Parts: sequence; C-alpha cells; structure tokens
Amino acid sequence: MKSLRIILVAAFAVIGFSAMAQDVNFDDPRYAQWGANAEQRKANMLNSQFLKEAVDNRNYELASGYLNILIKECPSASMNIYTNGAKLYKNMINRAATPELREAYIDSLLWIYDVRLENYASHAKYGKAYILDRKAREFYQYRGSQRDELRAMFDAAIVAGEEQYGKTDLELAVIYFSNVVEDFTNGLFDSDVVLAAYERFSPKFDAAEGDEVEYKEQFESLFGNSGAASCENLEIIFSKKLAAAPEDEALLSRAVTLMARANCSSDFFFDVTEKYYAIKPSSETALFLAQGFQQRGEYDKALKYLEESLSVEADPAEKEKLYVRVGMINLTEKNFSAAMDAAREIKNLNPENGYAYFILGQCYAASANCGELKCQAVNWAAYDTMSQAVSLLADEPEIQKAAQQMMNRYRANFPTQEECFFAELAAGQRYVISHGLANGVSTTVRFR
Repeated sequence: MKSLRIILVAAFAVIGFSAMAQDVNFDDPRYAQWGANAEQRKANMLNSQFLKEAVDNRNYELASGYLNILIKECPSASMNIYTNGAKLYKNMINRAATPELREAYIDSLLWIYDVRLENYASHAKYGKAYILDRKAREFYQYRGSQRDELRAMFDAAIVAGEEQYGKTDLELAVIYFSNVVEDFTNGLFDSDVVLAAYERFSPKFDAAEGDEVEYKEQFESLFGNSGAASCENLEIIFSKKLAAAPEDEALLSRAVTLMARANCSSDFFFDVTEKYYAIKPSSETALFLAQGFQQRGEYDKALKYLEESLSVEADPAEKEKLYVRVGMINLTEKNFSAAMDAAREIKNLNPENGYAYFILGQCYAASANCGELKCQAVNWAAYDTMSQAVSLLADEPEIQKAAQQMMNRYRANFPTQEECFFAELAAGQRYVISHGLANGVSTTVRFR
C-alpha cells in the first residue's frame, strides 16, 4: 500500500506538472539553473518535487537518488533541494541500523551544508551566515564530543554573521562561550582562553536590549561561574578597560558584579565599587560597600555607607537590618552611645528583634566600670536586657550562645549581699539605675 501511495503521488505530481509545463518555455533563461537544456530543466524541476514527496513518505532510498541527481545537475536551482536533503539525512541518522551507517549519514548531512554554501553563500537572507549557523548546530547535535571542531564551527558562524549583518548573534556567542567554559572546566586548556573569549564578546553584549538581555545574563553567569573569573584575572581585565573608560557605567557595573561574585577584597575592587556608587548610588551598593569595609576593619567607611543606605531605604525590614549593622559596628568601635541609638531604632521597627537587646545589654554593661555599688548595679540592667536577647535569638544560635555567656559574666558581677545590706537594699526590691548609659532603667535587686 505504501508503494502504491508513492506511485500515485508521483503520478499526480507528473500530471500536475505536465499540465503546468505545457505553457512553460523551458528554453527561457529564467530556468537556466535547472539544467543545460529544456528537457533537463523540465526533468529536474520534476525531480525536485519527487524529492520532497519521497522524503515526506519516508522513501529515503528513492529520495537519495533524486537528491544526487539534483546536486549533480542543478545545485543552485533551489534552496528546497538542501532543505529536503537535510531533512532526508536527519531521518536516516535517526533510523541508522549500525553506528557506521549513522556516522556516514552524519557526514552526508554536513556535506549538504557544504554544497549549499558553495551555491548560496551570497544569498541576502539565507547566505553564508545562516548556512554556517545551521551547520554548527547540526554538528553540536551529532558530533558535540569533537570539541576543537565544534568551537571552530561556531566561531566561523559568528564571524560570518558579523560580516553579513554588522553585529554579533548573541545567541551563537553564548553557545560558543558555554563550550569554551565547558572545555576549560574539563581541563582542555588554561583560563587564558576563557579570558580571551570573554574580552572578545563582552563589549558585544553591552548594547543588548529586549530579548537579547537574557543572553547577556547567561553570558555573564557563565563567566562568573567558570572558575576562570578569579580576582586576579578580573583585575587584569578590568584595570585595562577602566583605564581607557573610567566613567563607563556599564563597564563599572560588570566589574563590580563579577568581582563581588568572586568574593574579591582587593583595594582595586573597592576603588571600582566606590567609583560605581558615585556614578549610580543605590542602597544595595552602599550596603555591599559597608559589608566589605566592615570585613576589612575599615569601620568609618562602613558606617559612612550604612548611613547613606539608610538615608534612601524605605523598606522597614531592610532598615532594620541596616541598623543592626550600624549597632554592631559601633559596639566594636566602643561607640556605645551611637550603638544605643541604633538599638533603639531597631526596637522601634521591630520590638521582637533580639539584636536590639543584645546591643543594649552590652552598652549598659560598659557603664559598670567602677567598684561602687551604683556601677555594679548596672549589671542588673545588663543581665535583664541580655536575657531578653537570649529569648529572641533562637534563630541565631552563635549569637544566642554569646549572649548567654555575657549573662553569666554580668551575674558574676552583681553586688554582694553585704554591699546591698549597707546600701539598705533588699533582694527583690525595685531599683532605678542612676549611672552611665543605663541611667533611668528600672530593675530588681539581686545578690552575687
């Protein structure tokens, strides 16, 4: 039945074509690409129809015969020859009975693109760039393990597109770059190859817009996660670029993003980040700078950027986090008054934030700095406040543990029973602190 169907289809094609051909003068130069004479032209136009029908009906042996005739006699007659030829060989690859046959059909598929290139390289839309693009993708699908050839094919397709259209196909660039990164990861070459590819393509992505932005994000992510984007390598790349364009916002942004991802902490990195912040200030960048300077022990700079971030931040939850950092840095710097101000701001935003009490307790304890009872009594307020911190810091076990240790220390510094007796203070009695930063805080008398 299948053979009968093919015969019938071919017969109808012949009938239809013959009817049309009665009014066609095949000696007309318009049909010259189909053959050397009118008879050959007519036959090959019919062969082109038979090729499509044979492929559609999965008669691949018959289709191969038509394809070979067309490529031999009229290779530049129609792009449909190559469209159907590629379809033919991809179907044959999928149905190959042996690995040897499959490889032979893959060779034939790639050959189809080579012949097409010879005949249609100058086509305005489906010329060299398009053909090399399709060939590279087919090679990727069927022979992706041949890494050198694969990269070379995508590189050729990218260059052809740049020559034909005056711009880089960013999708192709991402595919090419992903293979470079993969080969670097597998140890096929050094990071220099990745760096060179990144420098080659990164300027192409600067103008990405619309749907192309997704390709830019993929490209930057590939590089950032490649392992080749070490702080040292990034500094080499961006020091040169920024020397030539120190105020380039896009370049600064890219440098900050990649170096932050690599956890860089060099002077160059912070200089670049500060320069970017000066051009495009934001709460996010200010917080990032604050964290970096805090880790470096440059607390004045850290506080500067935290205050700048607070001045523009509107989200209460984010402000709460910022004030925690402000308070903790001021504690480290023994700026207890400023730390207390930050703790109060935290409490105003969220009374259940344990850090507020963790900071306040330490600020109170800093006033217990003499042997008099009024100084020792400060430990009662510090103990009470740190106890609140412990109860609220269950999600921060390390901080909670530190708070518990501080509570023990404060309790060890309570006044003795004798000292309280001479001050006419009884256990459990209400007491208002009258010294230091805890001045005015109400607490309870307890003995050491």
